[in-house]
Amino acid sequence: MSVRDVWIRGAAMTRFGLHPDRSARELVEEAVAGALKDARIEPSDVQAAFVGNAAAGLITGQESIRGQVVLRHTGLMGVPIINVENADASSSTALHLAWQAVAGGIRDCVAVVGYEKLDHRDRNRAYRALNATMDLTELADVFGPRAGHERNVLLDLSGATSSGDGRYRFDRELLAEVAVKNRYHGSLNPCAHLQSPVTLEQVLSSRTVTGPLTKLMCAPFSDGAACLVLCSGDHRRSRQGGVRIAASVLSSGRGDDLRRLPSAVPAVREAYELAAAGPEDLDLIEVTDATSIVEMYVYERLALCPTEDIPKLVRERTTWLGGRLPINTSGGLIARGHPMGATGAAQIVELAWQLEGRCGARQVADARMGLAYSVGGWIGSDVGACCVHVLQR
Repeated sequence: MSVRDVWIRGAAMTRFGLHPDRSARELVEEAVAGALKDARIEPSDVQAAFVGNAAAGLITGQESIRGQVVLRHTGLMGVPIINVENADASSSTALHLAWQAVAGGIRDCVAVVGYEKLDHRDRNRAYRALNATMDLTELADVFGPRAGHERNVLLDLSGATSSGDGRYRFDRELLAEVAVKNRYHGSLNPCAHLQSPVTLEQVLSSRTVTGPLTKLMCAPFSDGAACLVLCSGDHRRSRQGGVRIAASVLSSGRGDDLRRLPSAVPAVREAYELAAAGPEDLDLIEVTDATSIVEMYVYERLALCPTEDIPKLVRERTTWLGGRLPINTSGGLIARGHPMGATGAAQIVELAWQLEGRCGARQVADARMGLAYSVGGWIGSDVGACCVHVLQR
């Protein structure tokens, strides 16, 4: 089957953060209006909408028709609305499905929306939503029947992996360096939840969460929305130019089959193959960094360096703005924030803006190719879902 080129012609997002006085619908309306304006199209030009959300059912009770509810006043009602739930990778999965629709010739112009209202006055409700991205039966078997009700168990698992694979340990100073980087990048991003830079000493002295992780090494609860407009190359009603999706790959976790590679490894290889590129061709990367530990593990998954060279990559500031390969110029989850259902789409918004030279003080000079790595949930010994997208100017 022939595959058409797919272009991102519109990209917009709200500021991520705590929005107690704004509904999910209001956040989505802002993001959708911004993306349509950026693409220079009307709502009537959109032929389908793919809406990613992870936690609305547990946080607000809204199930089943979440996309229809939040899009009700955007002018997009009446088109096919596809609701996508895939943990933290919900909106990156929605993007993958939207890409398939355009690449396969089914649609010429579609919208991708990711949103979340995760913050709640009952913090335990947010914990339950986060922990629901895991196998609850397995969770209860390991941690007891009350597991997941009063703390974020995913953080416990992240802290438990800080010993690496036995060849070395991620020491606390390395973990703090990653957080300092992302908070600095976030200070340059007007859409970031946390916009104040922090020092190494501040990160190390903040409250211990689990293992070597401190509070400032972990992503905050956030609300927010992001929207993308995808078009075929010959779609003339939208603005021309934009950014091409060179690869879109979705994989699911291996569960408990330890004989297989982690799902991220073949997904990354396939993405590089589809884009006819390698890590040496990338100008910037956005990765899921729910904690500093998670970001450092991704370096090897993306074949940026061998595991034993990860500390060197961090200490030499290769991944900072101005370095050879900036990672999380948006601030990542640690600074930009992590509204689960919006995170994947927000990564792509950042890459699209960067590749079009629209990022101001955090702009990567002459950026031509970027990669977004989005994972969600945990199943057995692997992530529940992994999405890898490569964008090219």
